[in-house]
This record gives sequence, C-alpha cells and structure tokens, in this order.
Amino acid sequence: MIEVKLFSGTNSQYLAEKIADFYGQPLGNIQVNRFSDGEMQPVINESVRGAYVFFIQSTFAPAENLMELLLMIDAAKRASAGYITAVIPYFGYARQDRKDKPRVPISAKMVANLIEAAGADRIMTMDLHADQIQGFFDIPVDHLKSEAIYIPYLQDLDLSNAIFASPDVGGVKRARIYAKYFEKSLVICDKYRKRANEVSSMTVIGDVKDADVILVDDLVDTAGTLCRAAETILEKGAKSVRALCTHPVLSGSAYQNLEKSKLEEIIICDTIPLKKKSSKIKILSTSKLFSRAIRNTHEHRSISALFVEG
Repeated sequence: MIEVKLFSGTNSQYLAEKIADFYGQPLGNIQVNRFSDGEMQPVINESVRGAYVFFIQSTFAPAENLMELLLMIDAAKRASAGYITAVIPYFGYARQDRKDKPRVPISAKMVANLIEAAGADRIMTMDLHADQIQGFFDIPVDHLKSEAIYIPYLQDLDLSNAIFASPDVGGVKRARIYAKYFEKSLVICDKYRKRANEVSSMTVIGDVKDADVILVDDLVDTAGTLCRAAETILEKGAKSVRALCTHPVLSGSAYQNLEKSKLEEIIICDTIPLKKKSSKIKILSTSKLFSRAIRNTHEHRSISALFVEG
C-alpha cells in the first residue's frame, strides 16, 4: 500500500500531534525557515515521492497560517508527492461566502482557488460555515461533522427536559440535526444586526419555558450573539442554557463576554487553539475523528460512515 505521511503547520501542531498519535505514526519532519523580514520557507526534510501526504493546518488568523499551508502544498507537489490532502479543521474566511453587499469579495471562493492552485488533490475540513462552500472546489471535499463528537457527549447528560436552539435563522439546519436525533423540540433566535459582530435585537421563536436549552452553532467569535441569545432565552422562562460551538475563534472581548454571560457552559472543539482558559469552556477533541477520516481516505473507505445520521 502507498505510504502515508502526516505533516503539521506551525500553529496546528497541538492538534496534529494528537491526530498522528491516534493514527499510529509520528508526524513527518518539516521545518519553516524565515528570512529576516519574516518571509516563510517550509522545508520537507524527508522524501514524499509517490506518498499520500496530509498537511494539517487550520487557516485561522493571522493569514500567515493560510500562506504556510499553501507553501507546504507547493513544496510537496514539487517533490513528486503522489496525492496531497489539505486537512483544514477550521476553514478560515468561510463567513465570506457570498456578495451580501456591493463591492465585496467572495473570500471563501478565492481561498478555495488558492488551495487548488497550490496543488492540493483533496480537502478535509469540519463544519463549514455554509455547506455550499464545498462547491467552491473542483476537487473532492470531505466535510466532517461535529455531531460525531457532540452527540456521544450529550448522551451522557440528562436531556429529559432539553430543547435545541439555533442562535440565528441561518443555523436552523444544524440545530435540527440534534433535535431530530434526540427527538426534541427546536426553537430559533431571530437576530438583527446593524453591523458585523453587533446584535441590535433578538426574538425567540418557540416556547422555552422551564426547558434546558442547548444552543448549536458552527463557531463563536466575539460571543455577542450567543450571550444575547442565552439572556433572551432565560427571559422567556428557560431553566438553563448551554452552547455547542465547533470553532472557538474567540476574538475581541469574547472571553469577558462568556465569563459574564448566563451560559452554563460552552462546549467547543480543538480546531483552533484557545488563547486562554475559561471556567465556562469545555473542549472536546477532533483528533480521533480526523485520524479515522485520514485512514479511510488512504484505504479508499467511506467517509460518510463516520457521520451520525439524524
């Protein structure tokens, strides 16, 4: 069978090491040299000729993470790698997936073009901001779902009084998967923004009285929407509110917002490293799921077998 090589980008090393450990082999030898002005030069210090190569790198800020991924892919392509997969646990710029106002870029599409142009043969990612981003690529996309991680966690909780909620209209499909799986009700928080990262008003659609509400979202940035949703839901008579948010972007005043919020806890995945600890944050690892997906890809087995059917 063709040899597998796993490599990590600089800022995803913490996750890549866990993925490699579950996979059962060490990470490959790669170093990133820097010129005095900060310019990067990744160097792969072992042969990748003919190999299945997996580069593990989330493309969260700063943009250097994306640039490093592109350069690593190019290096492997020029070294005659047999098949290159970009493993991107968090796909940055995914929120810019359409023209929602005049004279703005569709950045998610541009990033997809860059990754393909660099030489990737396949993409592996998790919980894209919008499913249709898969169509921005002309190469295969393995879109893993965090339900495979969260549902086993929720099964250990008392869900007898639970209701699932979406913090906005766009996330209804995501929350419905959990509501359907656990045969629970679904409510929606309809928010209105005047500008990015600032919620002007919010309305809860549905009855949450005396319920333990679980908010479901793909990412948490400033945490403004989540905290506002939790507050509004409790005002409507709910007993408690917790949240599932795959990608912990957590920028700006996010940590302060979460600490002051009425959320019981926020459960996140390790697709992005936390900047600091918080008593309200619980981390679940994606490493086992990604290692299984990598193995299934290499052995030409189904990726959908890793999904939880709602």
